[in-house]
Amino acid sequence: MRYIARRLVIYAITLWAAISLNFLLPRLLPGNPADIMIAKLSRRGDVSDAQLESIRRLFGNPDASLWQQYLDYWGQLFQGDLGTSVQFYPSSVSSLIGSALPWSIGLVGVATVLSFIIGISLGMFAGWKRGTWVDHIVPSTTLLQSLPYFWVAMVLIYFFARENEWFPRTDGYDIWTFNNTEWSWAFAGSVIYHGILPAITIIISSVGGWLLGMRNMMVSTMGEDYVVTAEAKGLKKGRIMRTYGARNAMLPSIAGIGVSLGFVVSGFVVMEQVFSYPGIGKLMIEGVEGNDYALMQGVFLVITLTVLAAMFITDLVYGLIDPRARQNA
Repeated sequence: MRYIARRLVIYAITLWAAISLNFLLPRLLPGNPADIMIAKLSRRGDVSDAQLESIRRLFGNPDASLWQQYLDYWGQLFQGDLGTSVQFYPSSVSSLIGSALPWSIGLVGVATVLSFIIGISLGMFAGWKRGTWVDHIVPSTTLLQSLPYFWVAMVLIYFFARENEWFPRTDGYDIWTFNNTEWSWAFAGSVIYHGILPAITIIISSVGGWLLGMRNMMVSTMGEDYVVTAEAKGLKKGRIMRTYGARNAMLPSIAGIGVSLGFVVSGFVVMEQVFSYPGIGKLMIEGVEGNDYALMQGVFLVITLTVLAAMFITDLVYGLIDPRARQNA
């Protein structure tokens, strides 16, 4: 309990600091969302005084003190109100994030987990069977990881979507046949079909890191005294590999997958842009391009909350797996 209590205090302070920075940073930039919205409406025609007043109230009172705005911001957060988007007015930021979040979690989350499982499994065998064919694929996977993932995405699009037309180039589903409010087996099949190339891009670009890290830790772990003792006792090789070797070698990778899953909600920003995938990453770029402060704040806040939650859960899991973490806390 002491271990959990300390972690809760640390993450609570971190959360407060992150939310405070999320509030301050957009206000340090020139202009404000209300002025941007007024400028956009002015291009379409005259804007009445009543409309000007309603827009300024909608995006917050710029005449209030910074402290009052800060308190109002916390009050809106507790109500689940992240503001109104300028880029997609009059849609709320919460509704935009809510519609984009499942796409990023579904695609990036599944691809990240698959990449982790493949990398850890191959890394375990590469460290256990040093010098075999599994060990020889480490350099090639490391090379693939060093390539920019948006470049990998464009290569896959060229060969598998443009030249051969095996997979679609863009979008998260067949927009000519379905809309995103329809949920059926045919729609699910279209989503999976459109997600294959983006998922392969993520796996190719990240599996090498998990493989190399697990392989090196496995090699180091197999030289420990407790592994040598287990071998001297005559235990089965499979048990030594899984229980004594892989269980301890994968501890750093567990911490890494926790952070990676935390960043799942942010999507692979450029990758989603390349595939025009309707996730959080694409939404973030649209917010930046449109100077949509409310949307940027909302996206950054959701990413921050998810990363902190994932790291907290990882700390708890790490403490259960490795008792030394609890003792040193």
